[in-house]
Amino acid sequence: MLSRARASCLLLLATLLLALPAWPAPGRDLPAFSTLVERNRAAVVNIRSHRFDDSPAGPMRPRLPRREYGDKLPPGHPEPDSEAPDRAQGSGFVISPDGYILTNAHVVVAADEVVVRMYDRREYRAQVVGLDRRTDIALLKVPAEGLTSVRLGKPAALKEGDWVLAIGSPFGFEQSVTAGIVSAKARSLPYENFVPFIQTDVAINPGNSGGPLFNLEGEVVGINSQIFSRTGGFMGLAFSIPIDMAMDVQAQLRESGRVRRGRIGVVIQDVSPDIAGAFGLDSPNGALVSSVLEGAPAEQAGIVQGDVILAFGGQAVSSSADLPRIVAATEPGASAKMSVWREGKLQELPIVVGELRDDADAPAHEATPARAVEDGHDRLGLVVVEPSLLQKRQMRIEQGVMIERRRGGAASAELQYGDVVEALVVEGRRLPVSHLEDYRSIVDGLQPGSPVSVLVRRGRHASFVGLRADR
Repeated sequence: MLSRARASCLLLLATLLLALPAWPAPGRDLPAFSTLVERNRAAVVNIRSHRFDDSPAGPMRPRLPRREYGDKLPPGHPEPDSEAPDRAQGSGFVISPDGYILTNAHVVVAADEVVVRMYDRREYRAQVVGLDRRTDIALLKVPAEGLTSVRLGKPAALKEGDWVLAIGSPFGFEQSVTAGIVSAKARSLPYENFVPFIQTDVAINPGNSGGPLFNLEGEVVGINSQIFSRTGGFMGLAFSIPIDMAMDVQAQLRESGRVRRGRIGVVIQDVSPDIAGAFGLDSPNGALVSSVLEGAPAEQAGIVQGDVILAFGGQAVSSSADLPRIVAATEPGASAKMSVWREGKLQELPIVVGELRDDADAPAHEATPARAVEDGHDRLGLVVVEPSLLQKRQMRIEQGVMIERRRGGAASAELQYGDVVEALVVEGRRLPVSHLEDYRSIVDGLQPGSPVSVLVRRGRHASFVGLRADR
């Protein structure tokens, strides 16, 4: 009887164990990186670029031997002297079997000689077909056939948290492999208006520049370009150029040696929550026009200072960083429609897109205003004064009041001593400030806590700054 009961218990226990989910084997869900690397490393190259010293050779500055494009370098070719000036090193990858290679523009810019080292240690002097500094893309050509080339993927299919892998030459250590995950997509960086970077935590260091970023299918989804670092080495923040953008750039470089981009000629800024409230917008979306360049396509289309561009060419503009990318991708000379928020209403404006040149929209130097004195902060946390005739002449203004001091929210906002307040935007209405009396009348009538957008001019540039009236 006891043995029969024991057998029943054992049978029940076995049934329960079989019903439990199987514990995953160690490493079961990790990707097979080794297979990916073996299939793709032959398409990854090391790149060395040199600038020659044309002065007479000396003991500390030896001259490098010049070679012609297409020269095949013998195995074991010695490295240039370590004392030679202006050397750069990076990575790249083959995009077609007939010898076209992509890398970063900063790896080869201003180089007199570019040497490409293949996976099998063959070396060639490469031709720089073209480069584009705005996207940091360069297209090279080596005289070789039948090269192993990469397969291209779709950056849009990437998701935050996906595994990605890089192959490159950090600090000259060729064919180094590092892996990580996608941290963010469409990341904007300061002074980088045209590239929606892929942010990863893949270990990228100097020498990885221009190398490929692979997805788990073994397809290139980006070009490793930049890192954020306080030490010069990797700190967990790496940025890659989406491969679809890079291929569009290289196609134009291959065809004409340069890249054409659209331009409308506006200076823009983000729409903060306070600015959105002051302009009557439901949410802080769009690109706020702080100034319009004279004679630019935007001026001809009727865009004015204070407009908020919410869409361009049928594409939504969620933030100010979106607009330069969308406009730049528009063919110069093409017609487009803009959705613009003005004076509390949505308008549709047609525009003919111009062409962006390298010197277009360059920021001007700021003027240095004269000093003025007044006591007492107002409800916006500002002390403003009426500029003298001499100060107006120096700052080239005809009206407005000048900021002398700021505190509270005004101190943490982008306001400085000497900024000139030209207008205030309250409840969607733009109220011009010609004199000190205008300014005080508007500020004294503000409701406690109401959002206000201050239009300030600094030198030749103007921008809107969001504030709130003191409670």
